[in-house]
Amino acid sequence: MKSGDFVYIDYIGRIKDSGEIFDLTKEDIAKKEGIHNEKLKYGPVPVVVDAGFVVEGLNEAVKEINIGDKKKIVIEPEKAFGERSEELVKLIPEARFKEQGIDVVPGSNIMINNLRGRIISNDGGRVKVDFNHPLAGKILEYEIEIIQEIKENIDKIKALVYYFTGADKEKIDVQVKEKTAEIEVKEMNVRREVRERIAAQITKWVPDIEIVKFIDIFKV
Repeated sequence: MKSGDFVYIDYIGRIKDSGEIFDLTKEDIAKKEGIHNEKLKYGPVPVVVDAGFVVEGLNEAVKEINIGDKKKIVIEPEKAFGERSEELVKLIPEARFKEQGIDVVPGSNIMINNLRGRIISNDGGRVKVDFNHPLAGKILEYEIEIIQEIKENIDKIKALVYYFTGADKEKIDVQVKEKTAEIEVKEMNVRREVRERIAAQITKWVPDIEIVKFIDIFKV
């Protein structure tokens, strides 16, 4: 695979030290391991090589694998989610949480000041929050398989829409007219900021597409 190639991949991601699965695309494995989540969609996911869709180490592995190949890789923290940093563990006044209507519960994940973190403790009105990524400092193991290369522009656009919205693929309609892509996502309201991200990725990675239009259809 080379930079800009579109592929669908299957993978199982584990924390090397514990063997704990933190992410996977295979529903049968999720059920077997007792970690199946009815709210998640399983199945191969689209990746654009060098577009930042996956961590650096996984991206590098995808570039070295052919269609249909399977490979097990180990990724050090610097090419995964980085090393842990004590500078990202902050003490925040409890009043700040009350202002934003956030319950201070140790162990809970929260969003404050536009940052995602995990509450460690609350001592005397001072809340300790860890803003490190949960997998920071972890060595990861991936089992990956390249399922399919995506070659046609319409299929590339559908893959990008699916990646950013999770919409059922049969409900994504794409028409390409010269250098314009028209997209309709049926039965889903796609937020403006998500549309902008999709459009940016399409014009960057899909050849010959310069304009992206999202079509809304209303039935009375």
